[in-house]
Amino acid sequence: MRKRAPHMNTSCTSAPFAGNQHHPRWRKSSYSVGEGQCVEIAASGGRLLIRESDDPGVVLTTAPATLAAFLRGAKAGTFDA
Repeated sequence: MRKRAPHMNTSCTSAPFAGNQHHPRWRKSSYSVGEGQCVEIAASGGRLLIRESDDPGVVLTTAPATLAAFLRGAKAGTFDA
């Protein structure tokens, strides 16, 4: 049985997903338990920003197509040992 993909909620902010370059609107997965162990994502300037909520100063930046390719590979087991 295939698992339902997590949807994004606005528990980090009530603003829309896209922010501006200096103030991105961070969103958290609905699978997050709210104990500071969450992955958050934002869009800014055509890029995706990814961070852990317990260490928001460290931000990974990637292109949407690159993240999509990574997620396809992860779902397909490409990175499994």
